[in-house]
Amino acid sequence: MFPEDVITISKKGKREARNLLSKGKFVKYNYLDPESGKETEKKYRLVLKDDNGNVEEYFVIETKEKRYLMIPAKEKEGRKIWDGKEPVDLESLLK
Repeated sequence: MFPEDVITISKKGKREARNLLSKGKFVKYNYLDPESGKETEKKYRLVLKDDNGNVEEYFVIETKEKRYLMIPAKEKEGRKIWDGKEPVDLESLLK
């Protein structure tokens, strides 16, 4: 049913076809202490925007076991992100 080049083998040994759900743009940002400029926690925010304009946001947190936990986050309007030189509107980064 599927071409062989999209088939993969799961850890359980089962054959699976990789299927595209969506594609688009993303922004990934972390949180810094405004005084020291150092990372505040081992977490970052991932904002995904698909080609249809749908936005999904997640907090990604590193666990003590060096694994990552993704927690759905609510979309917030009007955020600015520091790009190393100046504040940039998050929406403009997703265009």
